[in-house]
Amino acid sequence: MKTTAWNNGQHLSSGVGYGLKVTIEDRDRCFDQHWGSIWLRLEGESHAFEVNVTKPSFWGKTCHELIHKNIGKWLIKNHLAPWPKGKPPKLELEHIKDNHFFLRKKTQ
Repeated sequence: MKTTAWNNGQHLSSGVGYGLKVTIEDRDRCFDQHWGSIWLRLEGESHAFEVNVTKPSFWGKTCHELIHKNIGKWLIKNHLAPWPKGKPPKLELEHIKDNHFFLRKKTQ
């Protein structure tokens, strides 16, 4: 599924405040409200980490972002962040199985 990088406007080098905006359609198709979290592995990284999906904002009509500092660190490390205003990078989020996902840079 296609996803877009997200930031809360601060662009901190620690990675805090970064995440992924998932469409409502993809959220409803690939995520389960009963999961407390998902496991996300990032392209080029060997270990997955937990991302909280129990926040009401994730299941609301306006926000629906996966937020974690490791996403921000990865975006920065891969020169995808910070980005020009209004031009966040597009990424590919693959639903592996159950609550396991894999994020990669968008293929051209």
